[in-house]
Amino acid sequence: MTQPTPAAPAPLTLLQARTLTLDPQHPNADAVLVGGGRVLAVGTREDLRALAPRAEVRDHRDLLLTPGLSEAHIHLVAYGFSLGQLNLHGARGVAEVQAKVAQRVLNTPQGEWIRGGGFLLSELGLGDYPSAALLDEVSPHHPVLLYSRDLHMAWANSAALRAAGIHEETPDPEGGKIVRPLGCLLEHASGLVEAVIAPPSEAQYLAAARAGAQDLAARGYVSAHTMAFEAPEAPRALQALADAGELPLRVWACLPHDRLELARELGLRRTPGGLFQWGGVKFFADGALGSRTAWLHAPGFADGSGTGIPLDSPELIRERGREALHLGLTPVTHAIGDRANTEVLNAYDDLRGLARQQGVRLRVEHAQHLRPQDIPRFQGLTASVQPIHLQADGPMIRTLLPHLQAQSYAFKALQDAGAVLAFGSDAPVAPPDYRANFAAALTRVDDGGERLAPHEALTELDVLRAHTHGPALAAGWTDEGVIRPGARAAFTLWDRLGGTAQALVL
Repeated sequence: MTQPTPAAPAPLTLLQARTLTLDPQHPNADAVLVGGGRVLAVGTREDLRALAPRAEVRDHRDLLLTPGLSEAHIHLVAYGFSLGQLNLHGARGVAEVQAKVAQRVLNTPQGEWIRGGGFLLSELGLGDYPSAALLDEVSPHHPVLLYSRDLHMAWANSAALRAAGIHEETPDPEGGKIVRPLGCLLEHASGLVEAVIAPPSEAQYLAAARAGAQDLAARGYVSAHTMAFEAPEAPRALQALADAGELPLRVWACLPHDRLELARELGLRRTPGGLFQWGGVKFFADGALGSRTAWLHAPGFADGSGTGIPLDSPELIRERGREALHLGLTPVTHAIGDRANTEVLNAYDDLRGLARQQGVRLRVEHAQHLRPQDIPRFQGLTASVQPIHLQADGPMIRTLLPHLQAQSYAFKALQDAGAVLAFGSDAPVAPPDYRANFAAALTRVDDGGERLAPHEALTELDVLRAHTHGPALAAGWTDEGVIRPGARAAFTLWDRLGGTAQALVL
């Protein structure tokens, strides 16, 4: 009888590098032994060479080794699509937007949609919403749909509005507003136009998922939390890549709360393990600052534009959040305005006990503008925040929310209150640029050259934790965000902390 051939032992690799482990028991090392995709030992070069004399040695002694970077808030497939769309980040006037649209018109067959985004009203020098007529001047025949940087407003031309059947008498949809004169669509109103655009094919979703994931990995990231503001085909494409062994990073995915019933019927629960897992259920308490749709306590926006738009009600967040927790999934709620954060915290107060029983950490996305009395209430929660947004928002905050400056992007206060900070970018809202997150969190300098709430500055080590260990805690991963025996062998190599990074996954 033929005996089975014993499996060959997994090859061992010895990494030599200055190492920040983020393990409080052993914070520094100069070597890490890896095998089978896991950290086996951490220590000195001499000790680990003696432990594994035949291990392959990789000498990175001129570099810094840390736990791998994680992008804690991204719309990963939408980001992949955005890489091929019209990029309006940094546009400094309507004329610049028109020029870019006109150039794209020249290279687009007549009648096909032109899509893009990344502009800010403030950077365009506008005090009011732009009209469709401004886009009609350069694109009378191609339908155009452009998203503001925060994705809570869309700017459409007349061809796009006609295709969607939108006219001056069209009523506002629930949770949205059609701005008059026609041109801009706030919150859910943009869905009226999106509904008439032919959806991407399965192949296009796969290509976008691959592009987004590969771009992140090339930037030095080893994992990402993808949010739910995407079609069901988006996470499906990421799961297909994982099943095919083509996903270059670990993904923690959220589903929208309105699909929770289907998730329950399918028996979908938190599924740890593998490179793709379902983990969160997403809610939106309000809109965003730049679109004037963030939900605010009185006195609201200083320009008199109101107190924003509430979206998912606190009652809905409380009810469906409880359902999510029973499935072991994390309630994940977008809250930007101070009123939105107050209401989400009120709902979460009723969910804290169940969350502890389920081993889940309740999570607030953005938490941008806060009342002082609400900051201590973040104890034990995840504050998933995006320092890069501070750079563009600073001038707007001074103009629109001067009374909230001191508690805007309150990173240090949240950390001191016992919140877990998890850093991301909200790409494609902003590029997934960890350098910008480091700069904004350390210096608090915005695009106007001023420092926003400088008392909220963090240290380099704080930022590293928020880009590595914090996202791991938020996802419930005990094997990531730290370098110690048993952890995933997923690292980032740096020339200096916050400098040039490269991912190293073994």
